[in-house]
Amino acid sequence: MNKKMNIKKHDKFLPTTKAEMDALGWDQCDVILITGDAYIDSPFMGVAVVGRILEKLGFKVGIIGQPDITNDKDIKRLGVPKLYWGVSGGSIDSMVSNYTATKKFRNSDDYTPGGVNNKRPDRAVLVYTNLIRRYFKNTVPIVLGGIEASLRRVTHYDYWQNKLKKPILFDSKADIIVYGMGEIALMELTNRINLMQKVASKKGLQVQQLEDYEKHLETIRGICYISKNPREEFHQLPTFDECIKDKEKYIDLFDLFYDNNDPIAANGLCQKVDTRYAIQNAPCDYLNEQEMDGVSSLPFTRELHPYYAKDGKVKCLETIKFSIMTHQGCWGECNFCAIGVHQGRTIRTRSEDNIVKEAMEFQEYKDFKGIISDLGGPTANMYGYECDKKLKLGTCDYQRCVDSKHLCGAMKPDHSRIIAMNKRVRELPGIRKAFVASGIRYDIITPDKKHGYDYLKSLVNHHISGQMKVAPEHTVQHVLDLMGKPGKQTLVDFKKLYDRLNKESGKQQFLTYYLIAAHPGCTDKDMHELKRFTTHELKMNPEQAQVFIPTPGTYSAVMYYTEIDPVTRKKIFVEKDTKRKEKQKSIVVEKTCGYKGKKSKKQYSAGMQG
Repeated sequence: MNKKMNIKKHDKFLPTTKAEMDALGWDQCDVILITGDAYIDSPFMGVAVVGRILEKLGFKVGIIGQPDITNDKDIKRLGVPKLYWGVSGGSIDSMVSNYTATKKFRNSDDYTPGGVNNKRPDRAVLVYTNLIRRYFKNTVPIVLGGIEASLRRVTHYDYWQNKLKKPILFDSKADIIVYGMGEIALMELTNRINLMQKVASKKGLQVQQLEDYEKHLETIRGICYISKNPREEFHQLPTFDECIKDKEKYIDLFDLFYDNNDPIAANGLCQKVDTRYAIQNAPCDYLNEQEMDGVSSLPFTRELHPYYAKDGKVKCLETIKFSIMTHQGCWGECNFCAIGVHQGRTIRTRSEDNIVKEAMEFQEYKDFKGIISDLGGPTANMYGYECDKKLKLGTCDYQRCVDSKHLCGAMKPDHSRIIAMNKRVRELPGIRKAFVASGIRYDIITPDKKHGYDYLKSLVNHHISGQMKVAPEHTVQHVLDLMGKPGKQTLVDFKKLYDRLNKESGKQQFLTYYLIAAHPGCTDKDMHELKRFTTHELKMNPEQAQVFIPTPGTYSAVMYYTEIDPVTRKKIFVEKDTKRKEKQKSIVVEKTCGYKGKKSKKQYSAGMQG
């Protein structure tokens, strides 16, 4: 394939206007996808990935990004789909996107043309579903996907309303959720609805009116739906009413929810909500390496669709356009993070050859300057290895791979494959720099006795520039225990090794630190100790810290709501006053006068971006 053909491969978007449908000779889309982001055709954008997967299967797919919710102009511009509507809040939970941790409205949005946050509604999934129901009566099924719906698929705590909410299907009036990454579930569901649609059409019915409609859904792994009848063979979650009345029942619910997210080990879940039941089928299988390569090789343009580009640039493209996602999943299990629940706790990697091929294709773009913005995943140094026991039996529900105390003996970190992959990419002709900007778990580098040192050395010498970000989040042990983060000595040891490697390489590169204030269990005293540690042990003064946000799908949100440690079931302190949360943050970022260390001013003041 010559270069001209390669460029042509990447210049076709999925339609977002009726004129594009007409040009393709389409009278009707099979599936119409609605998203809270502008339409960016990138492998980093979930809706674009869904669209390209379905296109590969032979379905006609249209995308409507950020529809105007005040009228029917946008929601009607592609007509009604033949099979179903697919609705996503976007790449970021709309409430997190729209509000800070102290509930102040965010004025900017990196996924909106022009950068002004004026096109993503609060609770976007609910709003878009209601928009469809308003203008299309008795329409085809509405299928929810993406992180906003996925993390709300069972009873969950809503920080912005400060109460427990029903599973999102009950509030949204949608029909189905495809949860998690869900690529295989999506393909099976689409094929199944396609078959049901043919039967329904012959009978003059809607798909949902078929007598065996629910029976068709029962065997599809990776979806949720509402049923009039319980699934007795599934785990029975505490009812919604029980969770409202008893906070420990809500912890029980979350324990079962958290422990049943693995395709190998999980069972389905069933929860009574009023007179009906929320059903979560067991998770769908993960993509294997060949399938991961196939998805990554779909013909993404890596551009903002011209329909949206007229309103300005989207800032996120500066980062994602020439970045490479090497793998999915994370077994780090930080309690404030929902990646494990949404992406899974088992690593799925792409092949080195496929990653190298993607890096080579960047050179087809006129605006590529030889800089790869990021070569990584949720945790960059989890590429290329996994626990053999987990791959055979699934994730453990009694043992974490890593916690605040230790790394499980069954997990054997091996950085050899990522070292080789990074080297192949950075040595490609035309590649000036391949940055690793994704998070690094510093606590799994030294346990790799064979390759950990060489991996960090390669990062220092080739894959960072000026600074490297790490995420200790805190340094007080009881707070780290509640966060699920490693102890402070691990950080101290890592910093010594990092500084030594920089000195040996003749470089002046510094560490910046992600820090969290007001996490459950954290007091003003703990923040003062964090401040002391950063000043005297790390020799720096943090410039920024992030106030904790209790997001659905996390143990930390459970702690925030219940004020109970879910492991010990003992009462813990939780700061809920907004001003006192801000005070905790101010303690650690306050300027320290009279510092007389040997480090440069730049290193001394290095902070973090919350």
